[in-house]
Amino acid sequence: MFVDKAKIFVKGGNGGNGIVSYRREKYVPEGGPAGGDGGNGGDVIFRVDEGLRTLMDFRYQKHFKGPAGERGKVKSMHGASADDMIVRIPPGTVIVDDDSQEIIADMTRHGQEVVVARGGRGGRGNIRFATINNPAPDICENGEEGEERWVTLELKVMADVGLVGFPSVGKSTLLSVVSGAKPKIGAYHFTTITPNLGVVDVGDGRSFVMADLPGLIEGAHEGVGLGHEFLRHVERTRVIVHVLDIAGTEGRDPFEDWVKINEELVKYNEKLAERPQIIAANKMDMPEAADNLELFKQQLDEVRGDREYLVLPISSLTKQGIQELLYKAADTLDSVPEEVSVEEVKDVAERKVFTFEKREDDSFTIHREDEIFVVKGTRIENYLKRMNMNSYDAIMRFAQLMRKMGVDAALRREGARDGDTVQIADFTFEFFEGSDYNG
Repeated sequence: MFVDKAKIFVKGGNGGNGIVSYRREKYVPEGGPAGGDGGNGGDVIFRVDEGLRTLMDFRYQKHFKGPAGERGKVKSMHGASADDMIVRIPPGTVIVDDDSQEIIADMTRHGQEVVVARGGRGGRGNIRFATINNPAPDICENGEEGEERWVTLELKVMADVGLVGFPSVGKSTLLSVVSGAKPKIGAYHFTTITPNLGVVDVGDGRSFVMADLPGLIEGAHEGVGLGHEFLRHVERTRVIVHVLDIAGTEGRDPFEDWVKINEELVKYNEKLAERPQIIAANKMDMPEAADNLELFKQQLDEVRGDREYLVLPISSLTKQGIQELLYKAADTLDSVPEEVSVEEVKDVAERKVFTFEKREDDSFTIHREDEIFVVKGTRIENYLKRMNMNSYDAIMRFAQLMRKMGVDAALRREGARDGDTVQIADFTFEFFEGSDYNG
């Protein structure tokens, strides 16, 4: 089964907690602080593996969590940082943040890596808080929680040559003739419902990957038929081979088919109009095929303008013109870039690119619920998560932070008085303005 889209949860490892510890030395009262820092949590990293071709593995495992860092140790020893978690993905995978729909990365090259969830920093031990005024602080920090998010993986097949065309024009048969691929072939529309890949040996030392892409119909750019499930894969191909039923065995006009398919490609992504295209006039072994081919060329001359289209008569059944098609496809590949530029991929061009830059947000809000003043703010809430508030030194340090951030003054403006109850996250305390903390 081919899987080209998956939604998974990723979480970086939590940082290890710092500890409170003291040296025990003869003739040294309390010995000074000796609590080590916790180790950093492991990142979740996606790495491209060219040996993978689908997202099948993500059907069975949807949660990926990095390992946590070790807690700090005595004698000023740090806890070990955790190893990163490496998740292998196939080339051509676009990683999208599920909440914001921003692009995190567009993964195309073997070995390419991107961090999708950073591990949390380890908490500091009490050795980090020693000062002249407080040489033996009773303070340590908890480790930061790792980043977490839901991401959507969208696989766009990485093929050199893509076969496009209406259903039942012979794309699957052509792929089976020129490669070792064995796609499902049947005398009904949409026999192919997922892309098939095959390696084509041209015969002169050259080779390339060809993709038989599911049949396209009018309205596909709006999701009709297989719609976007098909079109996302066309973007990755460097050369398009447009397969036509030149004999009109389905009762359709070959020229109208060619026009409609190209309109769908352009409506989905305008850049596809610039992609090199070879027209393969298939089923030349059928009656009326030769006459239809001449008429098609005349109609093409009237509309193509300055652009040149190479029209090759072929028959997948009798293998007429197949070798010439392979030579022309290989020659065209030699003249185009090795990789499709990211700007040409519709989703990457339209959606913002996700950044992991951390911004220190000092803003906060205060509102009153009954007799309680509730303070909300990213920085102050994160501080409370990390700080162990079971010691006097930690509480005094927190009070100092509130004054520096202006929380005390803001509470006074909101009408808070000494003894009133203040709540920040899950921490509730009585408000008062004491002396400065010198830790």
